[in-house]
Amino acid sequence: MDKVKFIEASLLESAEVKKRILSQCTDQILKAVEIITNAFRNGKKLLLCGNGGSAADSQHIATEFVIRLNPEIKRPGLPAIAITTDTSNLTAGGNDIGFENTFARTVEALGNEGDVLIGISTSGNSENVIRAIKTAKEKGMKTIGLLGRDGGKMKELCDLAIIVPSNNTQRIQEGHITIGHIISELVEMELYKSEN
Repeated sequence: MDKVKFIEASLLESAEVKKRILSQCTDQILKAVEIITNAFRNGKKLLLCGNGGSAADSQHIATEFVIRLNPEIKRPGLPAIAITTDTSNLTAGGNDIGFENTFARTVEALGNEGDVLIGISTSGNSENVIRAIKTAKEKGMKTIGLLGRDGGKMKELCDLAIIVPSNNTQRIQEGHITIGHIISELVEMELYKSEN
């Protein structure tokens, strides 16, 4: 195997997916910025969940909101929580009520009307994320799906689906974190740019 050609092919494929995100997902990204900005303006919070790499993305994106993304924008922390990070909660839930119910239970406990849930799933078919989305909708929350492939079951369940146009899990995950960064920075700019 030619390792240099492998590196080149991976980077070029990633770049092509980003170009497709630009042409196919821009309107949805802008809508997500609007939903999250409005929620924060109204004193609401953002919850995020996903599995594996998507759990890591949930934590990463939540941190961008709580701490900050653009160092030039001085602002207070924004209320974003990755519900993927509490091992006691996840393991107790997995043991007592089933892993497929753990995120839904946390949304039930922490979510309120007007809050936002971002569910991240490269397939759009993660059962525990689907159940979290359904619980969020029952509570009057807005739901955003960061998805891949054909959007899976979550495509129709979410108020807003942002589907990375790829079938490669790695490229979808790279697209998700890029979209997360864009949304975070645009929300910062919407809320605080005029003050800086």
